[in-house]
Amino acid sequence: MESAPEQSSLPNYRQAGVCMHVTSLPGPYGIGEIGEAARGFVDKMVRMELSVWQFLPIGPTAYGDSPYQPLSTFAGNEMLVDIGDLIELGLLSDDEVEELTTLPDRYVDYGTLIPVKTRLQFLAASRFEETVDYEILQDFNAFVSRNDSDWLHDYALFRILKTKHGERPWHEWKPEYVHRDAEALAALERNEADRIRSLKIIQYLFFRQWFRLRDYAHEYGITLFGDMPICIALDSADAWANRDILRIDEDGKPDHVAGVPPDYFSEDGQLWGNPLYDWDQHEADGYAWWVDRLRATSELTDLVRIDHFRGFESYWAVPASSDTAREGAWEPGPGDAIFDAMREALGNLPIVAEDLGVITPEVDGLRLRHRIPGMHVLQFDVTDPGFELADVAENSVCYTGTHDNDTTIGWFHGSPDDIRSGADIRAAQDAVLELTGGRAETVHTDLIKAAFSTNARLAIAPLQDYLGLGSEARLNTPGTPGGNWRWRVIDTQLSPEVCDNIATLVLNSNRGLSQHGKPEKPTSRQPAHA
Repeated sequence: MESAPEQSSLPNYRQAGVCMHVTSLPGPYGIGEIGEAARGFVDKMVRMELSVWQFLPIGPTAYGDSPYQPLSTFAGNEMLVDIGDLIELGLLSDDEVEELTTLPDRYVDYGTLIPVKTRLQFLAASRFEETVDYEILQDFNAFVSRNDSDWLHDYALFRILKTKHGERPWHEWKPEYVHRDAEALAALERNEADRIRSLKIIQYLFFRQWFRLRDYAHEYGITLFGDMPICIALDSADAWANRDILRIDEDGKPDHVAGVPPDYFSEDGQLWGNPLYDWDQHEADGYAWWVDRLRATSELTDLVRIDHFRGFESYWAVPASSDTAREGAWEPGPGDAIFDAMREALGNLPIVAEDLGVITPEVDGLRLRHRIPGMHVLQFDVTDPGFELADVAENSVCYTGTHDNDTTIGWFHGSPDDIRSGADIRAAQDAVLELTGGRAETVHTDLIKAAFSTNARLAIAPLQDYLGLGSEARLNTPGTPGGNWRWRVIDTQLSPEVCDNIATLVLNSNRGLSQHGKPEKPTSRQPAHA
């Protein structure tokens, strides 16, 4: 193993942050977008004295709308493109987008939103070259030149073919497309040249807007904290174009898939179904794909949480024919080698490890050797009889809850969908009130104060907890097939009074943005995307 990194990815002072996915932003067009609404949220964060904005993966989503099963590791989610910006560029008119303004403002209606917004984006793209100025057009051409051979062209082909095949996964396409027959792809490129270019224009617009948001956040000292699933989806442009990095055959069939073993919470374990990496192949090429993946993510964000970090030490491999995760077995991951390779190529790694669940000394050792911060989630920790707030390590991120948890108020009272018994709910209530010394009426604020009181350099609460919302505002319920990823905040919930109250909470913990000044941002990192 190479020498350990000199420093953590977290600064050496106390910070406070908020977890809210981009889709949850307020705005007039049916979903949170990365333009004016996102910059407006940065403004509110400054008023709230919060310095870190954590959000979920921002890749394009598919059926089920989960950001954790993106169609591409490198592409941006087209549904997040700001419609107002397209109007400002002259690519759309107010009248043309009127249908979007009739959509709900408290939740995302994906079934109505996606076809309407997709149609409008292709309309905007058809006008792009005749409407935008020379500087933007040159910027677009440079974007294509930088990214076409790496991911952009394959992504465009993938999206076109997926539409042609009724959105079925790529291993169910016509054989010539499954196997990437050169003549078939060349014919596709000729016949669909306009649509291919439109898809690239839409991606350019996404990254143009994102980097404007990133620069705006940095101007005010706000850190952008992203999220990266360790696995990629089988039905993705990455798998279709790079099947050599995965344990799948030429027909796209995996021999084993990812999951986790049976535990206290699930007698059958969890069968995720994602293809496993061919780690021997990754080792042979110096983990180049992972270096590219982290480099691309690091251009968009300042920090990134890697979901299921333990899979780098060892992962649960389940035969693809299995109906449950029971039949799996632990197999060794790449361990130190992958982090050594990424650090050699990129310098200190801007990584936070999702290290929840059953974590072995080996997994802890891997994380600690590379000075990667771990996570504490108080909703989980408080029910541990031996847990104390002093146990939270300095090099960690402490949460009240995450996107997968109910809101603190919902968790405290128990929702109709709660899988816990009444006794378990009451035990959690007693534990959190004892830990915080607070009251049921203020449990959300008291748990935030508890997180802020720890030694963790970074403490984060979901926006729903800052606002004191119940289960109606839950973003995701793991294991449920629908109704997730829909919640949105509305402007009136982020009134100046609410923002000032949150600021007082943050300042009293000595975690305020104004108390530590603007953090230094990397200056040598040049965007590869836009």
